[in-house]
Amino acid sequence: MSKGDIAKEYFLQGYNCTQAVVLAFADEFQVDKDTLLMLSSPFGGGMGRLREVCGTVSGMNIVLGLKYGYNNPKAKDEKKELYKKVQILAEKFKEDNGSIICRELLGLDIKGADSPVPSERTKGYYKKRPCADLCKYAGDLLESEMKNGKL
Repeated sequence: MSKGDIAKEYFLQGYNCTQAVVLAFADEFQVDKDTLLMLSSPFGGGMGRLREVCGTVSGMNIVLGLKYGYNNPKAKDEKKELYKKVQILAEKFKEDNGSIICRELLGLDIKGADSPVPSERTKGYYKKRPCADLCKYAGDLLESEMKNGKL
């Protein structure tokens, strides 16, 4: 199974889009699953259903931080390299999906916050939203770029 397949499965189990992508890469880090889930939980729905940056993009960025992040505030070169990776993935995601903005990907016309109440995960929910497929796309993109040495 690809990382994308794993991410899609996690999303279909009920995890939010960010959690699904991060969990697909959990085996690569020395961080327990509960910590990863808690860390990534606010980013679903384009950051707490604000419908801003797609949660799958946020998930890719969390993985990048775990793999390539820095902890020294003066790490100028490391910061530059990390931001470069973020921009590469964001551009590719946007190129292939039309946007990195949740509301645009969902075809919503809202500005600002959506209701904080999560949508019920019904068959209709999964049928009308691209989120599961975007989880797969993000997981596969990140896996491919990391394996091919592009990141």
